[in-house]
Amino acid sequence: MKKILITGACGQIGSELAIYLAKQFGEENILATDIKKPASSLKNIIPFRYLDVLDRHGLHSLIVENDIDTIFHMAAILSATGEQNPQWAYQVNMQGLINAMEVARVQHLEKVITPSSIAAFGPDAPKERTPDNTLLNPTTMYGVTKVAGEKLIQYYHFKYGVDGRSLRYPGIISSETLPGGGTTDFAVDLYLRAIKNEAYSCYIAEETVLPFMYMPDATKAIVDLASVDNQRLSRRVYNVHAMSLSPRHIVDSLLKCYPDFKVTYQPDFRQQIAESWPSSLDDTAAKEDWNWQPDFGLEDMTKDMLSKLKANCA
Repeated sequence: MKKILITGACGQIGSELAIYLAKQFGEENILATDIKKPASSLKNIIPFRYLDVLDRHGLHSLIVENDIDTIFHMAAILSATGEQNPQWAYQVNMQGLINAMEVARVQHLEKVITPSSIAAFGPDAPKERTPDNTLLNPTTMYGVTKVAGEKLIQYYHFKYGVDGRSLRYPGIISSETLPGGGTTDFAVDLYLRAIKNEAYSCYIAEETVLPFMYMPDATKAIVDLASVDNQRLSRRVYNVHAMSLSPRHIVDSLLKCYPDFKVTYQPDFRQQIAESWPSSLDDTAAKEDWNWQPDFGLEDMTKDMLSKLKANCA
């Protein structure tokens, strides 16, 4: 990877991934793109261009003009937002990925890296230590596009030799970027409300356990996967896991610092989505093939989250 283009660089993962990549590969070698206005923390560090991922010609032009060899395709409509307009979610998620894969094929790019999600699983998949290879019958349009995206990556690899790679992210918890319409966004909301001393009504039931990952581990995971020699990979799509948490687990962790924090539970349509997902993932293949290992558990994450959030709010 010498010259990297990131789509969806203003999103929850993309914004922090861009900065992470700039530190590793040099800011002059990263081109961040999105349809949204970038935060100054991103635009002042990394070259930025506006790009709609549905515009294949625009993407192709940026690739050629900037001598790009690797795409991190992060642009997507997430699960909860996607259920409000599933047709839009399908168009953005599928056509955006097809455009990235087609440009990679035509321009013989080195790699395309794009995240999948636990949303690819459905209620008939094993709940505990869900394996890489299992039933994929999602209940959301976001999940449908992630399953199709995984298959598309595999197709382009076997048909055209495009080196596409993906990992199935659990819920991501970030101290830097506001939630963007995902079912697991309640986790970030809990931290934000706690430091503001505001009561919170959680839309996921108290004891619903889901897999999660702290953002520093999420960026590390996708860059580690992108960096490993292709010969070491036994598959195109990998599970990655860090911790399994319910809302109650996070609240208990926060109560140690904010004993007066009040949380009530009023599950909405997102509860049904959450119940269709696993509570933990078997990421043995990722550990064996590219030495995946998370650095953060719940208590370390809470300590770091609260420190960063308080600094950001100061």
